[in-house]
Amino acid sequence: MPEALRMPEPELIDHAGLDSAVYLRIYLSGLKIFGPITILAFSVMVPVNWTNGSLKHSKFSHSDIDKLSISNVPNGSHRFWTHLVMAYAFTFWTCYVLKREYEIVASMRLHFLASEHRRPDQFTVLVRNVPPDPDESVSELVEHFFMVNHPDHYLTHQVVYNANKLSNLVDEKKKLQNWLDYYQLKYTRNQSQRPTTKTGTLGLWGERMDAIDFYTSKIEKISREIAQEKENTISSSKSVMPASFVSFKTRWGAAVCAQTQQTRNPSVWLTEWAPEPRDVYWANLAIPYVSLSVRRLMVAVAFFFLTFFFMIPIALVQSLANIEGIEKALPFLRPIIEVKAIKSFIQGFLPGIALKIFLLFLPTILMLMSKFEGFISTSTLERRSATRYYLFQFINVFLGSIITGTAFQQLNNFIHQSANEIPKTIGVSIPMKATFFITYIMVDGWAGVAAEILRLKPLIMYHLKNSFLVKTEKDREEAMDPGTLGFNTGEPQIQLYFLLGLVYAVVSPILLPFILVFFGLAYVVYRHQIINVYNQEYESAAAFWPDVHGRIIVALIVSQLLLMGLLSTKEAAQSTPLLITLPVLTIWFHLFCKGRYEPAFLRYPLQEAMMKDTLERAREPNLNLKGFVQAAYIHPVFKGEDDSDSDSATDDVVEEPALVPTKRHSQRSTPLPSKHSGSLS
Repeated sequence: MPEALRMPEPELIDHAGLDSAVYLRIYLSGLKIFGPITILAFSVMVPVNWTNGSLKHSKFSHSDIDKLSISNVPNGSHRFWTHLVMAYAFTFWTCYVLKREYEIVASMRLHFLASEHRRPDQFTVLVRNVPPDPDESVSELVEHFFMVNHPDHYLTHQVVYNANKLSNLVDEKKKLQNWLDYYQLKYTRNQSQRPTTKTGTLGLWGERMDAIDFYTSKIEKISREIAQEKENTISSSKSVMPASFVSFKTRWGAAVCAQTQQTRNPSVWLTEWAPEPRDVYWANLAIPYVSLSVRRLMVAVAFFFLTFFFMIPIALVQSLANIEGIEKALPFLRPIIEVKAIKSFIQGFLPGIALKIFLLFLPTILMLMSKFEGFISTSTLERRSATRYYLFQFINVFLGSIITGTAFQQLNNFIHQSANEIPKTIGVSIPMKATFFITYIMVDGWAGVAAEILRLKPLIMYHLKNSFLVKTEKDREEAMDPGTLGFNTGEPQIQLYFLLGLVYAVVSPILLPFILVFFGLAYVVYRHQIINVYNQEYESAAAFWPDVHGRIIVALIVSQLLLMGLLSTKEAAQSTPLLITLPVLTIWFHLFCKGRYEPAFLRYPLQEAMMKDTLERAREPNLNLKGFVQAAYIHPVFKGEDDSDSDSATDDVVEEPALVPTKRHSQRSTPLPSKHSGSLS
């Protein structure tokens, strides 16, 4: 841990990439935002809330923690001006930190793009929706179009094939080859008898025959099929998609093409920056561009239903949190529930754990949805999936927990009061949910970070795979692969803590220390994991930061609207209009940041491209660029079976002197070797 904290940021970027370094800055932003807010809230808000006796005389069920919240301030009190002033202070501080971070990350991105090694995606553009031509093939059409419209800069192109069937055959062959290796290894260890296998599914039934001969014949058969399918794919015009990777002689040429409209019809010859080769999600390139809009609409509808039908199990979980509720529903369990240890477990940990189990299967479903939508790079798939996961958490975990929890808890009050009293009841109950969220932060956040450093799940999975699935060394290597950081699940999780912190900062400040501890622990742990454990799957040069910024802004606006609703039920009518300006100011701030910093994440400045090209020409006047980009965007199945892991990002790596030792050897997908490979047992 101490070693990981000592590694300076520039070296961290060299070692693990800019994405990883900027991902850590999200935790750092949390510390910067909530550190001063916690100090201010505890020195000003807690005394203001605590020194009232409003809850003592109320008929609402409450705990001692609620006495530190806004619920303890009597209706119509002048003390609400404190909450109003604090809401302004917290908003301005959050916006200041966000602006500073956006500025730093944008300049880090531009610096990274200016100083990084030559990569094929800097010179390549993906062209989609190439219009059909009866006289020319897609390849001829692309070449002709770019020779005419980009005569000085066009270099070469690579058409996109629908090679999904071929890809499946290659995967099948890999599995068979693995079985053959296993049986050959078995035979070399014991040559007295040749291994046998049954010919049916999974070797469970069918006639018994020699395993080595059986798998050799199957591999020969599938090799012939692969050769035939390869030929069919390349020769058939039907398998050529109306899309192509077009490479240019200069970065400047690629930037001009990627960022401009090519023809007067804006729906054909669509250009965008090509993802880096290892980031391309090849299966989705075969989806016709025309069908993408329909697919996205279908996924939007499916996501809507998924989100709102998920409310049902969450309502059940919330009812579990309430002992009285269970005793009313299942009276025969009363003697068991009344045992002190069981009672505290049910109230404290059960709701948090149950919610966590429900949420376990969600990321897989959301990732499948993103793939169905047809995005062509892993980084975009993860960002899209993260957005949905955040929306889901917001509606179900945050709003769902407040609304359903409130309804169950205060059901009795709701039934016996008039309709115009209901908003007041909800207003009082929102702060009372603070105890549930404190538990959630401890179970999900603190325990989650502890589990991350223990890596218990990967350890168990590895031993299970080792016992049942590992047959060869290659299998063992794959079973030991630590995988990647998982942006699509990690980032929305952090955003939920930003949301809870900002919403409860004014309402119930007792939550803040728990969030602060989470950000501090998570920063330390994930810095260590990024340096010593995880591989890097792709490098998007921190393209996700605008999403991160946008989601914190949403959390800020939600906190302001909830405070407005809460104060209006507290008969603090004179202070509520002053709160209306806060969301307006926050939205204006967001638009300012969007206009000022976001272009750095969407477009590549021509000036930067020209500078990099000029420098490169001066350093390497005889560079064979065509040879460098030619093979980068060929579908992995055409490169031969073992080339799919090859990584053109590591071509021009220059080793630098060791600064801080790290504990792992460079993995195949990490852009640079670890500076100094330490002990790896």
